[in-house]
Amino acid sequence: MKLEVETPERILDINRLPLDKIEELPNGGLKIGATVRNSDLAHHPKVQRDYSVLSQAILSGASAQLRNLATTAGNLLQRTRCMYFRDTAMPCNKRDPGSGCPAITGSNRMLAILGASEHCIATHPSDMCVAMAALEATIHVQGQKGPREIAFGDLHLLPGNTPHRETVLEPGDLITHVNLPPPRAGSRQVYLKLRDRASYEFALASAAVVLSVAGGNVSYARVAFGGIGTRPWRSHEAEGALTGKAASAANFRAAAEAALRGAKAQSENGFKIELAKRCLAHALQTAANG
Repeated sequence: MKLEVETPERILDINRLPLDKIEELPNGGLKIGATVRNSDLAHHPKVQRDYSVLSQAILSGASAQLRNLATTAGNLLQRTRCMYFRDTAMPCNKRDPGSGCPAITGSNRMLAILGASEHCIATHPSDMCVAMAALEATIHVQGQKGPREIAFGDLHLLPGNTPHRETVLEPGDLITHVNLPPPRAGSRQVYLKLRDRASYEFALASAAVVLSVAGGNVSYARVAFGGIGTRPWRSHEAEGALTGKAASAANFRAAAEAALRGAKAQSENGFKIELAKRCLAHALQTAANG
């Protein structure tokens, strides 16, 4: 809004709504209110104990000052964007549908290699969302037609022909809370973020891993990427390549190869393909080592 990329006629402040609680659910899961601050969520004892990948992801993002103000739902709904979206002197299909995507032939080093289209290659920026994808969160929404639940993987849309539409939310919808399922007993969780500098920087590639190993074999695997997709990128391909296989470096690399098989590089971001593979393989090895 400061850059006049968006000029809404009205802004509603929902901070006074009772949506700022973190509560344990009867089934052992966790209910996270829409306005829970990122810092409170990251430091919550149950999150640190049972959903450590979420705490790790949040603490790797932004600055402490931003985390003290940023909310759960705000993080879920932050815009998928690039420098051209923020520059109103340039065309952008996300900002002005049909105007073009200069990033495809322009500056695209930071942009997506998975889920892109000829209309948009912007990268989803969130760290928190990558962990939420790996944890299989459920989004709860109150809308004009009543309450409904949205599986995390169904919330964000691929750009396709309509990059200006980023989620399945409809006008009048309000995210009220997010539910996490009961923690996977004995799972090992890792969030690894690779970036140009150690602080206050978006990921070039990141990986959230929830892994269970029994008898030397992977019995359970959930994998999600950040920094490389047009939305928080859950990799069913990597999970399928891991489950039932030995927890070995060779199999971790094979899972990474499977995850990036559909990657498409642009003029400046081809390095992300190998970087993301190494990121995932290292995160898996770290989790397996406990």
